[in-house]
Amino acid sequence: MSQFSRRQLLVFFGASAAASAVGPNLGAPLVNNLLAGGNSAKAAFPPSFIPVRLPHPLPVYQSKTSFMPTGLNGSGRLMEATQDPSLVSYTIIDDVVVPPEYDRYVIVAWGDRVFPNPSDYFGYNNDYTGFVPLDPSGNDGYLWVNHEYVSYPFSEFTTDDKVLAASGSAFKAVIGYGLPSTANLEVLGEAGYNMGGSVVRIQRQSDADKFSVLKDAKNRRYHLLSGLAVNGARGLPTAWGDRPHQKGDNQYLIGTGPAASQVFSKSVDRLGNQIIGTAFNCSGGTTPWGTILSAEENFQETVQESVNPDGTQTAYLEGLGKEFGLVGEKYGWMVEVDLANPKVRGKKHTALGRFRHENIAFRLKTGEPLVAYMGDDRRGGHTWKYVSSGKLGNLNDPTNSRLFENGTLYVAQFDANGTGKWLPLQLSAKTNPNVPSAIASRELIALGKAQQNGRVRLPKRAGMAGETESGGSIAVDLTNEAQKLSAYRGKTLGNFYASQGAVLVDAFLAANLIGGTPSSRPEDLEVDPRSGEVFVAYTDHLASGDGYPDSRVFQTAKTSEKVNAQQPSGGIYKLVEQSANGTGSAFTWSKLLQGGEAGAENGAGFANVDNLLIDRQGDIWGVTDMSTGQHNGLTLGVQPTEREINHSKSGATDTLVGVFGNNWVFHVPTSGADAGEVIPFAYGPMRCEITGPTFVGDTLIAAVQHPGEDVPIGAGQTPIQRKIEMLSLQGDLFTQNRTVPLGSNWPSNIGYPLPDGKQDLQGPPRPAVIGIQRKAPVST
Repeated sequence: MSQFSRRQLLVFFGASAAASAVGPNLGAPLVNNLLAGGNSAKAAFPPSFIPVRLPHPLPVYQSKTSFMPTGLNGSGRLMEATQDPSLVSYTIIDDVVVPPEYDRYVIVAWGDRVFPNPSDYFGYNNDYTGFVPLDPSGNDGYLWVNHEYVSYPFSEFTTDDKVLAASGSAFKAVIGYGLPSTANLEVLGEAGYNMGGSVVRIQRQSDADKFSVLKDAKNRRYHLLSGLAVNGARGLPTAWGDRPHQKGDNQYLIGTGPAASQVFSKSVDRLGNQIIGTAFNCSGGTTPWGTILSAEENFQETVQESVNPDGTQTAYLEGLGKEFGLVGEKYGWMVEVDLANPKVRGKKHTALGRFRHENIAFRLKTGEPLVAYMGDDRRGGHTWKYVSSGKLGNLNDPTNSRLFENGTLYVAQFDANGTGKWLPLQLSAKTNPNVPSAIASRELIALGKAQQNGRVRLPKRAGMAGETESGGSIAVDLTNEAQKLSAYRGKTLGNFYASQGAVLVDAFLAANLIGGTPSSRPEDLEVDPRSGEVFVAYTDHLASGDGYPDSRVFQTAKTSEKVNAQQPSGGIYKLVEQSANGTGSAFTWSKLLQGGEAGAENGAGFANVDNLLIDRQGDIWGVTDMSTGQHNGLTLGVQPTEREINHSKSGATDTLVGVFGNNWVFHVPTSGADAGEVIPFAYGPMRCEITGPTFVGDTLIAAVQHPGEDVPIGAGQTPIQRKIEMLSLQGDLFTQNRTVPLGSNWPSNIGYPLPDGKQDLQGPPRPAVIGIQRKAPVST
């Protein structure tokens, strides 16, 4: 169990240390704005609520009444506190479940036609949300929503499962016309269109009302094929169909910083600093001057990630990328969009580095450099910091965006003793590559082996370590480190890359070269604006072909067969800068909450924490990102099979996340009687992820991504009955009988209409953006 004492909480959150690092220089209105998540929120989100009852036991259920969902639309019952909250049976509900004091509603969903061009529609798999108010009330403003990727049941072509594809898709029912089941030009183009982001104006008349989309001339889409008209000059497709939204426009994006001038000028697309589109957009950040930065994450699935020493791609990637001539070096960046001004082109800021960006969080202080923190969401990815060369002016001044164009990118190097340093990613940086036997040492000692043999990826160069070609990467691991590593030592990044721009394009491999610590999928970083402390959600401590997290810092495996041994399910860490303004090279780090069941050693009671949010009280909110194919311990497809959940095993043990059910939202108070407690606030529909939480006054706006992913449409089939082994709070095993719907109909099943206005309670699942707010008191 991981409940903090009051003294531990005060020490951890630094209640007295650095409390004035931000406040005195910004003024009360802006501090309140930042504490509310970057929005002009005038009311804090109420922290008091009845916890939602989840399938697994949590300490909070010992002291508080909880709400057990029993059906759709808020149906449920209260359960009294009990010393043993282990449940022998549980039924999963295909809905967004919130406490009984709250209401949830859909603001906008995939396919909704809320744009001036009636052919345009709201994209798929929404993720990050950011709000820019138009008035002091916070009841009117522009909402940005990321669209990350497409997946079944978007259409038949998004699955390789022939049986699943034959069960039908959602595209025609939602969009109004069908697509072929094979990847022709229209299908590929429509997939690209459904990624990127949307700008929509949302409004409510008063605090008691619900937000809805207002049709506004500035509502617009950004997508992978924005600006496709520039292809006309090189004889490549400028459209993917005959419908208005399928024809190429001139809304291309541009790059800033070193790679824009030093690499894009050499790109084989011959487009220079013109960039076709943005996509793969995961999380992001919102600035006080009214722009959002959207993070391009898993670009490697569509365009080429591997680059040559000059930073240009090694080859086109087959499929959508090659069909439309999209060069890989122009994707994988932070993208800035001015929500209120469509005339300003979207910008890809290359000084912030190219990697699988998850989000960005800011340390902002007038008269100081802009400091930004970012994560590279891959196993073995890095934790990053950017420091601008210039200094911040008035925080409402849009010219502050220029600070993203010139600065220094740093990668974090963690020492096992709780200290760390920031290493600059510059041509002059000395190479000191990570050593597999060192980073895998803890797992090797405990188990005698390490996942992926402690793999580290380094840039491939001809004449080095026996290689005959340059470009891309090689894998160095326990089997070959003695032969390979020596060639990479004692050099500088300038020996591997032709320019600073090329270093930034290949930031992941360059960071491995200079000894940046490979970490556990840093999915979100947030800065507490009161103290400047940085909280990091490390989602998944396991290894993969990309790399191996340093076992001296992260719990990479279950290292004992003891049933309640610590589980490798991610966690929340804290970084504290040792410089007053955050621009220095030294920091300390510590763990706040370790993932894993509450009955496991050090387990906080969650797995795979993703997005974080710090509210006005300084409390932490988190959402989980358990992989779709692990939910409730079931595989994907038409006939999911049961994954073995065995607490007696050691090693990766990622199937243990099946005990947690669906992805959910939790609240961790940092003061008061419940300080340090993980308190469940909501859980999502079948196979979904709840993402992008943003506070707008007394409303929590969030996105429900990929409900019903990669299973047949509908929760109405015969539910699956399965037994799940899990830990009691005392660390003993018990078995739960769980009833699990196979697929999802959300939000059709709660009455949200299709774009044609018709209601079909058995209709397809749709990614959507929701609002959650407290119910109005009942008058008597």
